[in-house]
Amino acid sequence: MKTSAFSKILFLFFAVLALQACDTNKKKGAGKYGMMDTNTPDYAAVAFFEHIYRDKNLNNALAMSTPRMAKILKSYHTNRNVQRHVIDLTYDEVEIQPDTGNSVGRNEFAKSAVVTLFFTGTIHGDRVEDIRIVEMVRIDGKWLVDRVQADKYL
Repeated sequence: MKTSAFSKILFLFFAVLALQACDTNKKKGAGKYGMMDTNTPDYAAVAFFEHIYRDKNLNNALAMSTPRMAKILKSYHTNRNVQRHVIDLTYDEVEIQPDTGNSVGRNEFAKSAVVTLFFTGTIHGDRVEDIRIVEMVRIDGKWLVDRVQADKYL
């Protein structure tokens, strides 16, 4: 009888231990599958735009901007105004993917980078696809968005 009670307590102990080992605070990465390396300009660019398109305010996007870009974003006050006037892309739903095909070399020591982003989404039920070129700058080890341009070849 005592071994049965002891085995139940031991089982309960290991069950609780196993549940505590589970990480319920998983970090969500950027990109389609959330698997991008967090210390790359591609990750920072996608995360910046995800904040603009999915957050309720601009605070997180401002934190990922150079002072010059932050000043521009602040002047438009809301995410929707930034989408309309700064990025010139308004979406109801959007998927953002970096162009990883032109990544040559390592950028762990780079001071600046240019990232091409593909936007696919809908606005008023219509499917819209577009490209934006994002100029990134590394300041104090953190990638920040400095400029956003439309694709000059479209």
